[in-house]
Order: sequence, then C-alpha cells, then structure tokens
Amino acid sequence: MYKRILFRVLFFCVPIFSAFPLFAQKVALKTNVLYWGTLTSNVGVELAINDNVTFEFFAAYNPWTFKDDKKMRFWLAQPEVKYWFCEKFEGHFIGLHIHGAQFFGGFKSTRYDGYLSGGGISYGYDWILTPYLNLEVSLGLGYAHLWYDKSPRIYCEKCKTSESRNYWGPTKASVSLIYTF
Repeated sequence: MYKRILFRVLFFCVPIFSAFPLFAQKVALKTNVLYWGTLTSNVGVELAINDNVTFEFFAAYNPWTFKDDKKMRFWLAQPEVKYWFCEKFEGHFIGLHIHGAQFFGGFKSTRYDGYLSGGGISYGYDWILTPYLNLEVSLGLGYAHLWYDKSPRIYCEKCKTSESRNYWGPTKASVSLIYTF
C-alpha cells in the first residue's frame, strides 16, 4: 500500500519538477534534522519559481515498530509555497503549506488507524553556510482535521469506533540542512 502511495506521489510530482529549468540555485534538496531525531526518514525538494518565490514538496515516512509492539507508523506529504523577503534561499520567508498524512499505531492500550489533512502558514529563516549548504529554521501554525478508527491494541472489529478531531496549533517545525544546486 505504501509503495502505491509513494509511486502516485512521484508519478504526479516528477513531471511538475521537470518542467522547471535546472540552473544554479534554482533547486534545493533538504532534510529536516528534527524528524531524524525520531528516526523518521524525510526529504524535501524546493524549486525556485522566481527570485522571491519557491515551491517545496516535503515527504516523511516512519515504518518502525518499537519494543513491546509499540508503534506509530505514518507517511506525510507537506507541499509549501514560500515568499522570500530578500531573495530565494536566503534570509526571512513566509510560507503557505498544506499537509496530508496516513497513520497507524498505538503506544498504550489503544490502537489508531486514520488520516489527517489541513494547512497553515509558516515563518522561517535561512542561513547560507557555504556556497551550496544552508541551514533553515521554520515554524508553522495552522489547522488539521483527523479522522480515524480507534480500537483496543489487540484488534477487535466489534470494539472499533470511528472518531474525528479538529486541531489548531503548530503544524510544522523544522531545522533543515539544505543543499542548493
């Protein structure tokens, strides 16, 4: 199932990315160090639209199961459009992002299986470390709607309940290493 979702994301995004010419500092490859702290693999590609606007596609995936069958498996996609106050990949920016995810897991006596979608705004700053390496910090606030099935950790179809929640608050936090080319 995850392979099909990843294939669909790549199938639709590769033609979009290939439509942009690849010149110096028009493309950036990035990873969020905070996600790696939770063993969540992640990657982002950011494309310059013009001198002050970029489009980023960020994806994360966590497939791990921990001790005593505790798990929180998920995949996340979070595209974002950024407006840079100085010029792309340097200084202050504001962004508008949307997100979608699928999650499955449980840590105590409850198991969750569901989805989320929403969006928000972000603010960040990008430091140039070397001609090709940057450090970016950003924080986003926004909304997410979650809908999921909740059941005991030992799955029971009769015990399953469907629930939904609305969330307002932080929707993005990143400390990213960025390679520009």
